[in-house]
Amino acid sequence: MALLGGTCQADHKECLKLEMAAVKIQAWWRGNTVRRTLLHAALRAWVIQCWWRSVQARMLEQRRRLALRLYTCQEWAVVKVQAQVRMWQARRRFLQARRAACVIQSHWRGHASQARGLIRGHYEVRASRLELDIEILMA
Repeated sequence: MALLGGTCQADHKECLKLEMAAVKIQAWWRGNTVRRTLLHAALRAWVIQCWWRSVQARMLEQRRRLALRLYTCQEWAVVKVQAQVRMWQARRRFLQARRAACVIQSHWRGHASQARGLIRGHYEVRASRLELDIEILMA
């Protein structure tokens, strides 16, 4: 075009304008591409962060459940030990009361055969002691 007429200068300005417009379009396109790439990268990072938070929440829940299970096992162990100690104490008191009742019964039988009904008595076994009431009747 520039060679046909004397408008070489005008064509050169037109070429520069077109070149500048092409540069602007290319810059705009590169900017859009970079922004789109950054947006995709940010979205991917956000997805990874969400996944990691859910993994951490699951791990925390598992640790909490394990701690609760351990606490429950320890509490049951304590309860069982306490029950065994209470049972042992109750059995010891029962055996003491039974021995005392056997002693009283043997003495009672001996006195009853000698006194022929002149002795009356009553005993009662309570939690940790034995109450005994004996009444001697005179004829």
